[in-house]
Amino acid sequence: MPLFGTDGVRGLANGPLTADLALSLAQATAVVLGQGRTAEARRAAGRRITAVVARDPRVSGEFLSAAVEAGLASSGVDVLDAGVLPTPAAAFLVADRDADFGVMISASHNPAPDNGIKIFARGGVKLPDVVEQRIESAMAGPKLQPTGGEVGRIRRYSDAEDRYLLHLLGSLPHRLDGIHVVLDCAHGAAAGVSPDAFRDAGARVTVIGAEPDGMNINDGVGSTHLDSLAAAVVEHGADVGIAHDGDADRCLAVDADGVVVDGDRIMAILAIAMKERGTLKDDTLVATVMSNLGLHRAMTEHGIRVEQTAVGDRYVLERMNEGGFSLGGEQSGHVIMSDFATTGDGLLTGLHLLAEMAYRGKTLAELASVMTVYPQVLLNVKGVDRSRVATDEGVQDAVARATAQLGLSGRVLLRPSGTEPVVRVMVEAASQDDARRHADRLAAIVRERLAL
Repeated sequence: MPLFGTDGVRGLANGPLTADLALSLAQATAVVLGQGRTAEARRAAGRRITAVVARDPRVSGEFLSAAVEAGLASSGVDVLDAGVLPTPAAAFLVADRDADFGVMISASHNPAPDNGIKIFARGGVKLPDVVEQRIESAMAGPKLQPTGGEVGRIRRYSDAEDRYLLHLLGSLPHRLDGIHVVLDCAHGAAAGVSPDAFRDAGARVTVIGAEPDGMNINDGVGSTHLDSLAAAVVEHGADVGIAHDGDADRCLAVDADGVVVDGDRIMAILAIAMKERGTLKDDTLVATVMSNLGLHRAMTEHGIRVEQTAVGDRYVLERMNEGGFSLGGEQSGHVIMSDFATTGDGLLTGLHLLAEMAYRGKTLAELASVMTVYPQVLLNVKGVDRSRVATDEGVQDAVARATAQLGLSGRVLLRPSGTEPVVRVMVEAASQDDARRHADRLAAIVRERLAL
């Protein structure tokens, strides 16, 4: 089984993800990313190979970051320890510092016992599969073992947070004066920097989920648990709520009435605004196949084309990079604004969403009304052969019949999960009852036809 998953190396800390594994992974990363023409040119110019390392506040991040930094320094890499910061901050700092690569230690929205290691190449970009495979192979090979003054040094990156803050504030088209926002920081990496960013941009800020103790990250708070945020917005009479996940690469919102505004509607708002400003490259938005049909309809009405990708922000990023597009993301709140970031950035997204509210003098509910959300039912069918979804005639005939019956008022998506042993059945329709009826029927056919 490959070591790297869809977003780095992830697992139970001190279970599969040990200090030894983190050390070996760091040493292999130094072999692959600390060598080559660029690295040799830097050495020839008297520059040392440098890496930025950051983490979220879960307790295991302390020993894992120590192991990663030891592996890098023992391989001759100078380490800039940025401490607890969001994943998008780590990616930004790699580019800002012109470091050779970066390492982020986080399991994102996973519970506290889990952790993960993400690696960014020079420029703060995610690694392609082929480079991840080279790193995994290098773990079994010889390590770099410099001695004396050639070993790496580990230094605190003391102004890392300030640099990231200035970057966020410098990206804004409009200040946030007059807006009262409740921020849910998920007891995660955003707890220190997100409130400062929104206050410095002019907003009045109320904060929840900003007391990380190493074990409470994502525990009943953050973008995967929006009830607390919705209640806080209503209780405080705030204009809007913004929720991050544990490493703050996501942003979901709630309006003044506590109604959730998901990633699709956030993208719709930003895409329309960017098109009006002339900053939406080729008038195109990149979204996954899971984005709501309502997003496609709204974009068509505003003269914006939607390019679809497989599920996963890495596929969105790949298509954005291929086409040079400036906006993309997922329903889950991973929103990528490539003019300012190389990855999803929950702080950047939230700030730009509120900037639109302030600029237009409208509530979030008014802005979100540009998109009608079609009722959606998603079922996970277990105990079936995922590999035959696309080839089984009975399943495909059932999909074709449901698609024909729904017509222009809905759609069907069947796909094998990339992370679980299930087939996902998704149906959108004009009514919840229609969506449920078609989804139940398709799930039953999948169980019958593809049973193991």
